[in-house]
Amino acid sequence: MGSCEKENLFMKSAGPIIVGAGPSGIAVAACLKENGIPSLVLERSDCIACLWQYKTYDRLKLHLPKQFCELPLFGYPKNFPKYPSKKQFVSYMEAYASHFEIKPKFNQSVSSAEFDSESRVWRVCTQDSVYESRWLVVATGENAEAVVPEIQGIERFEGVVRHTCEYKSGCEFKGQRVLVVGCGNSGMEVSLDLCRYNASPFMVVRNSVHVLPREMFGLTTFGIAMVLLKWLPLRLVDRLILFMANLTLGNTDKLGLRRPKTGPLELKNATGKTPVLDTGALSLIKSGSIKVVEQGVREVTRNGAKFMDGQEIAFDSIVLATGYKSNVPFWLKGSDFFTDDGMPKTPFPNGWKGENELYTVGFTHRGLLGTTCDALKIAKEVTRQWRPVNGDSKLEIRSK
Repeated sequence: MGSCEKENLFMKSAGPIIVGAGPSGIAVAACLKENGIPSLVLERSDCIACLWQYKTYDRLKLHLPKQFCELPLFGYPKNFPKYPSKKQFVSYMEAYASHFEIKPKFNQSVSSAEFDSESRVWRVCTQDSVYESRWLVVATGENAEAVVPEIQGIERFEGVVRHTCEYKSGCEFKGQRVLVVGCGNSGMEVSLDLCRYNASPFMVVRNSVHVLPREMFGLTTFGIAMVLLKWLPLRLVDRLILFMANLTLGNTDKLGLRRPKTGPLELKNATGKTPVLDTGALSLIKSGSIKVVEQGVREVTRNGAKFMDGQEIAFDSIVLATGYKSNVPFWLKGSDFFTDDGMPKTPFPNGWKGENELYTVGFTHRGLLGTTCDALKIAKEVTRQWRPVNGDSKLEIRSK
């Protein structure tokens, strides 16, 4: 058992062990609870939805309308706006957990989880305990760890370097020239936020990217796409969405934002790469307030950066909008269900179930809609297998 042998407190859970108390883990726990099945939710931080609470910028709002971002069985308050803020989403999560009486065990960082083929249980080890259950639900999601790229020379840069997981607002960067590495939704919104504090963002755009309006003709772009997909093939929907986007936004290629050859929905399904939903950054790119740098960074200097075309620009600070990744390969042992990148090998909609009662939620590249879909499937499957252990739904605690 490796590090587990050093522990002296064993806990046997009557129901599934769920690793992660973000939206995905809480959703599974709620669906199980609705079917009368207890669960044990383990969370490495001291709160639910820690990514939202601790590692997001202040001005963050849901990119999609709230009706597409509900967890199962419990909706948003009616007085919430169409695009809830970070604070409102966290309050919704807390109300959700309270409604279903979900009480995670906080400050439990999972170091390993492995299936014991002899006893037919999953053994999950944290820093001070070992938990056992017939079922294991991996709910740590696609965004568990920040991706920090290796950039030559960045260690000698004399200014501030922040990943977006540490960025809160542009207040810290007033009047500065800021290099923003990355042009996804985070890169665009950080650049927009920096402008509001009179900073000058330079946004590095190395790859092609789809930029779509958040709304078109008074309707949400995502909502339009969902309706069209009920009647039309995906590639035709992509063509229609891009036609309307070009009418609304113009030709983004001229701004240094080259569109991929694959349509936005097809690309999302194939690679998980999310299109950027514009919330105001594009107009600032057009006006020159946000400068697009189409060349990648060759190296960071003491007071700036050199780019692949030989250009050198001075910067006061650097923000890495380089995204997140799964951390599953670091702690899930003895299973080949996940790729080296920590994503299920089986694509959606069948990536929610592995062998030996291993389940996953939050790895669909489809946001909270994908989470809801998988959470309901997992609850249905576990309910089918459920057999109360001695009529007791509490943790059984024993010493080694």
